[in-house]
Amino acid sequence: VQLQASGGGLVQTGASLRLSCAVSGRTLRSVTVGWFRQAPGKEREFVSGIRGGDGHTYYADSVKGRFTISRDNAKNTVYLQMNSLQPEDTAVYHCALKIGNAILSTVKQELSYDYWAQGTQVTVSS
Repeated sequence: VQLQASGGGLVQTGASLRLSCAVSGRTLRSVTVGWFRQAPGKEREFVSGIRGGDGHTYYADSVKGRFTISRDNAKNTVYLQMNSLQPEDTAVYHCALKIGNAILSTVKQELSYDYWAQGTQVTVSS
């Protein structure tokens, strides 16, 4: 299994970015994919996740209403559309994959995930 994250960049407050997580070695219907982020000097935190079986989505409270996670099964890629970006969204964003379906109690836990992509930097200037 391999994951490749991309799409980060430097944007101004209020702008949008779309991150991509390309998955190889597993179909999206059989896994859960999550996005996490780590800001300088802070612990890595859960951002969003999408469950394979039924496509159920999960969001951290800090991004609800601004970020949308989705997937393209044909491309085996998960997207994180980030709108209304704020300086506090600045972080390195990682996507991760869990074999099987996560539930609410596990989707936000880093240790639930089996594979991780390299990070992609998102910087939001004020």
